[in-house]
Amino acid sequence: MIEIEKKGLLFLQFPNLFKFTDIKHGIFTRKGGVSKSPFDSLNLSFNTGDKKRAVEHNRRIVLSCIEEKRQVFLNQSHSVEVVVLDKKTLNRVEKKEMGFHFDGDAVITNVLNLPLFINMADCQCILLYDPGKKVVANIHSGWRGSVRDIIGITIDRMVDLFGCNPCSINAGVSPSLGQCCAEFVNYEREIPIDFWKYKDGANRFDFWSLSYDQLTGAGLLDANIYISRICTKCNSKVFYSYRKEQRTGRAAGFIGLC
Repeated sequence: MIEIEKKGLLFLQFPNLFKFTDIKHGIFTRKGGVSKSPFDSLNLSFNTGDKKRAVEHNRRIVLSCIEEKRQVFLNQSHSVEVVVLDKKTLNRVEKKEMGFHFDGDAVITNVLNLPLFINMADCQCILLYDPGKKVVANIHSGWRGSVRDIIGITIDRMVDLFGCNPCSINAGVSPSLGQCCAEFVNYEREIPIDFWKYKDGANRFDFWSLSYDQLTGAGLLDANIYISRICTKCNSKVFYSYRKEQRTGRAAGFIGLC
């Protein structure tokens, strides 16, 4: 991935998305904010126990970094609820300070200057862009979302509502829990048997391969998919990891049309 340092923040970009000049995107690390330990320092979630003022300050820092005035965050609950935002929808909802909040775990828009954010600390943040239809999406996919195929559900909505062609969609899968650390002791009751093929002999699951299969299964081309293959638990000094630290902050990945 491509490392970018800007205004004191460090974030990563996907090579396949970097080439498009009409979008902004990135995966922020935990560095550059004002939150104190154990949330240090760029915690972007209000649901961790961190001080509200610190999170608000961090979100302002991020907005300044990406040179935007508003943002979309989701109240994530490991659901497969997809939020669809067009101009009509935005005109009907109340704008909060710095942007909008919705309940869901994936969000799609064709509105300019509306960066879509997903919080994560081991879960995958999956950025999607269709340059033909000028539509972007952002997906929160933990293991619950993965086994329920929130990826396929979101892409289907892009196709049905915006006329997107899966062959044109580019995808980036963020740093997240790697198979090296994704042990599921209770997998027999948590993960459906159809997904056990992604398990190794130590009961560790390869959710990167699962996401790749779901992306290609939805019609995306191999050449348009980039998986970071960076484990957040192994790199917890750079990224937040719930598996590693339990009480910790949340980073965020974003994508938006410009």
